Amino acid sequence: MTKLSPMGAPRVAPTARYAALCVALAAATAMPAQAATEKVAKTPATAATAKAQAQAAQPRPAKPYTIEQFMATTTVMGASFSHDERRILFSSNATGIFNVYSQSVDGGEPVALTASTTDSHLAVSYFRNDDRVLFTRDQGGNENNHLIVRELDGSERDLTPGDKVKAGFTGWSRDGDAFFVTTNERDARYIDVYRYDAKTYARTLVYQNNDGNAVFGVSGDGRWVALGKTNTTADSDVYLYDTQSKETKHLTPHQGVASFSVTSFDPESKTLLMLSNEGTEFQRLVAYDLASGQARDLEKADWDIVYSSYSRDGRYRVTGINADASLELRIVQTADGKAVTLPKMPGGELRGVAFSRTSQRMAFYLNGDRSPSNLYVYDFGTKQVKQLTRSLSKDIDPEELVEARIVRFRSFDGMVIPSVYYLPKEASPTHKVPAVVMVHGGPGGQTTRGYSAMVQYLVNHGYAVLGINNRGSSGYGKTFFTADDGKHGREPLWDCVEAKTWLAASGVVDPERIGIMGGSYGGYMTLAAMAFRPEAFKVGIDIFGVSNWLRTLESIPPYWESFRKALYLEIGDPVKDKDFLIATSPLFHAKEIRKPLLVIQGKNDPRVIKPESDEIVEAVKKNGVPVEYVVFDDEGHGFSKKKNQIEANQKMLEFLDKYLKPGVKN
Repeated sequence: MTKLSPMGAPRVAPTARYAALCVALAAATAMPAQAATEKVAKTPATAATAKAQAQAAQPRPAKPYTIEQFMATTTVMGASFSHDERRILFSSNATGIFNVYSQSVDGGEPVALTASTTDSHLAVSYFRNDDRVLFTRDQGGNENNHLIVRELDGSERDLTPGDKVKAGFTGWSRDGDAFFVTTNERDARYIDVYRYDAKTYARTLVYQNNDGNAVFGVSGDGRWVALGKTNTTADSDVYLYDTQSKETKHLTPHQGVASFSVTSFDPESKTLLMLSNEGTEFQRLVAYDLASGQARDLEKADWDIVYSSYSRDGRYRVTGINADASLELRIVQTADGKAVTLPKMPGGELRGVAFSRTSQRMAFYLNGDRSPSNLYVYDFGTKQVKQLTRSLSKDIDPEELVEARIVRFRSFDGMVIPSVYYLPKEASPTHKVPAVVMVHGGPGGQTTRGYSAMVQYLVNHGYAVLGINNRGSSGYGKTFFTADDGKHGREPLWDCVEAKTWLAASGVVDPERIGIMGGSYGGYMTLAAMAFRPEAFKVGIDIFGVSNWLRTLESIPPYWESFRKALYLEIGDPVKDKDFLIATSPLFHAKEIRKPLLVIQGKNDPRVIKPESDEIVEAVKKNGVPVEYVVFDDEGHGFSKKKNQIEANQKMLEFLDKYLKPGVKN
C-alpha cells in the first residue's frame, strides 16, 4: 500500500509502507562529545594530560566542502546483465546528466552508450539474446517517458513516439523473444499493455485498460496480466487478467481496510507474489498459485515487506524489508529456503539486486549514510565480490561526514513520531547549532537512511537536520499510515512543530534558529507551517510544494485517473470539500506568512505546476517578507541535472546562512 498523489510518486522498495504506533519513547541519547567529556573527567591524569585529553574531546567542526565537491560525487543506479553475463548495464550522471553505461564484470572504465547533454537517459535492460539496449527518457522533466532501443550499430529507435505519450517497460517474456510495454497513447487516462517482438518490434495489444486499473506486470509466458485497483490510499485490490479467456478475476475480496499489491511473477509463470496487510499492521508476502487459485503466506517480518522477486532462473529469491527506515534484504535459495551468505561487506545497505541469466553472478549496490551507492558484482562460483564503481567525490573524506541516528519523540497527542537525525560534528551544549526540520514528499512517503548529498552538505556546514516521519508516513504500520487522512495542514503539521520543540530541548540545537524545509508534499508542509503556525519556524524552504489544493487536485496528470478518487478521499474533493481545501491551502492564508521564504520550482513539473509557486511568491512579497525564488526551465518534479542541483543546494545554504546564522534577527 502506498499513498499516491501529485506531490510524489509511490516510492520503491526502500521506503516500505507503515510502522508500529506502540513504540516506546526513546530518550534522547547523549551526544558523543558529552560522553567523551565525562570519560575525561573520570580519568586520573596530570594537569597537562588532562588538558590535552579535554581538548581532544571537544567537538570539532568537520572539514568544510563546497557544493561542487559534493556534486562531484557520481550517482549510479540500475543493473541488467548482458546475455553473455560479462557486462552490466546501468545509469550514471558522471557527466552531469544521466546517461546509459556498460560495465565489465571484471572492472575497468565503464563505456558510455548514450551521450545526452539535455535530457536524462535511464537504462532499462539489455536484450535477452544480443547486445541491444532498452532505455527511457522524457523531455525536460515532463515525465512523458518514451521507451527507446539502442541498436547494435549505436542508432536509436523510439518504440513509443508521440508528444503526450507516457510509456514504460514492464518485463520480458521467459524466452526473451518478446517484451511488454505500457502506454497511454490510446487514452491519456488509461495504461494499456502491448507485446513487442524482440526482433521486428511488431506489437500486439495484450490488455486494453478500460477500467483505470494499475498495471503491475505480465507473466513470463505472456498469459497473465496482474492489475491493481486503488479504493482508497489505504485500501486496494489485485485482479488477474487471462489473455486466453479474456476474463478478469478478482483475487483479493476482503472486509475492512486492507492493502493488496503485486510484487512479481515467478519465472515459470506458476506463482504470483503479492503483498498484503489484511488483518495486520504490516505487509507480508503472499504466494498465489495461478493454476489452483489458492493463496498462502510465504514470508513475514516485524516490519513491512516491500518487495520480493526471483532470479531469472528461479534459483534465488530476494526480499526487501523496511526495518525502521532502513532496507534489509533477505536472499534465499528457493530449493531449500536457506539464506545466501555473502562475504563480509563494507558498512551500508544492500540494494538493487540483479542476477545474470544463469545466476552465476549477482549485481547489487551498497549505500550508507556516508557513502553513496556503489555497484558490486558477486560470483557464486568463486565466492568473490568486486567493487565496480567508486562514487564518492575524491575530494571528500567520508570520515568528515556524519552517520544518521533514528530518534523518536511524542507529539502533541502522545503519538510517537520516528525521525532520521543528522547532527554536525561540532554540536555540543556549549556550541549549539541551527537546525532544520526536513519533511518528505508524498503524502505517504518516508524519510529513510542512506546517502543524501543535500543533507550532508547542510550538516557539513553546521546545520542539524531532522528528517521527520510525521503521521501518515509509510513504513510504520497501517494505523500510522492512515492517521493523516483528511487532516492535512493540521495534525501532520503539528507533528512538525513538536519536532521543532524536540530539537529545541535537545541541548545542542539553538532554540531560536530552527527552520523547516521540504520538497513536493514536504514543500506544502513548509508553506503550511509558514501560514498556519507562523510563530514556530524562523525560515522556510519550499521545493515545488503545493500552495493551492484546489488547483493541484484539478490539474493532476490524466494518467493518474486510476487513483484520482482515492486522492480525493484522503486530501479532499475539489467540489465537495472546497471550503476545507481553501482552509488548508497556504495560498489563501499567505497574509499570515511573516518569515523569510525560499521557493524552488521546475518549470516543466507536471505534478505541482509552476503557478503553485508563482502565486505564493507574489502573495508573500506583498507582506514585505523576504522571498527568494529560483526556477529551472529544464526541470520537472525533481532536479536531475548536476548544474541545477549545485545551484539549488547553494541557494539553500546561502539562504539559511543569511537568516539562521547566530546574530541574524528576523
